[in-house]
This record gives sequence, C-alpha cells and structure tokens, in this order.
Amino acid sequence: MRHIVATNRKALFDYFIINKLEAGIVLSGSEVKAIRAKKVNIKDSFVRIIRNEAFLFNTHISHLNTTNAYFKPDEKAPRKLLLHKKEIHKLFSLVSQKTYTIVPLSLYFNKRNILKVEIALVQGKKLYDKRESIKKKTLDKEALAALKNRY
Repeated sequence: MRHIVATNRKALFDYFIINKLEAGIVLSGSEVKAIRAKKVNIKDSFVRIIRNEAFLFNTHISHLNTTNAYFKPDEKAPRKLLLHKKEIHKLFSLVSQKTYTIVPLSLYFNKRNILKVEIALVQGKKLYDKRESIKKKTLDKEALAALKNRY
C-alpha cells in the first residue's frame, strides 16, 4: 500500500512513458517532515545522471515553520537518488542514445514508511499527440456525465 504525497500530472500529459522505476531519495530530517506535510512540488523536476550517480533536480521542498529556524536546507537543491548500478547504467545508455528523458512521476511512502520516488524513462509528445489526449479526455468525461444523468 502506498501513501502518495505528490504526483507529476504534467509529465503524464507531456510525455509517453516507456519504463518506470522505484528509487530511494537522500533527504535531511526536516525535509522528510515537510514532505509528510505535503509541502513539495515535483512539477518541473527531472533526473540527471552525473558521474554514475542519479540526481533529482528542481524539486521544491518548502521549509516548515515548526522545524528549527536556523537549519534551513536549500529548497531546490539537487537530491541524490538511490538506484542500483545496473539500473543507472541502463538509464544512462538509453538517455544518451535516444531522445529520452528521466522524470519523477510521484513521491510516496511505501509499506515500511520509507519515502520513494517513482521515476520514468519518457519520450516527449508532439503537439498533435497532446491534442489527441485532450480529445480523448473530454470524450471520457462526456461519457461519464451521460452515464450519470442516465441513472
């Protein structure tokens, strides 16, 4: 069972998802408290592989008022992701060869109450693909509304 804290809905709209992975994330204690309070934004986040290590960039974790005022970690600092070497090499080879990107899809606490990041290997959608997904979404909404009005 997952306790989802934040999702990246923009990534689901802008990209085709090719492969999903689960990764741990290195945080300080006050950042974990802020994430539990849902003071996190992963909308513009992305993952880069630097020197065989994966880092999460542009994740905004706000500072909580209840934590120590003198210890304020940088809100947009790059955060290290915990992945196996084989996974990092596989992702790096795919990203460097093709036009793929790595983005986070969601932040959640797993069964053992450990914060995890669901990252995905994605490929960008063209404008006509985005229009098609908008069209499909509106048709689904209209069908649901018709079923609701029917009963």
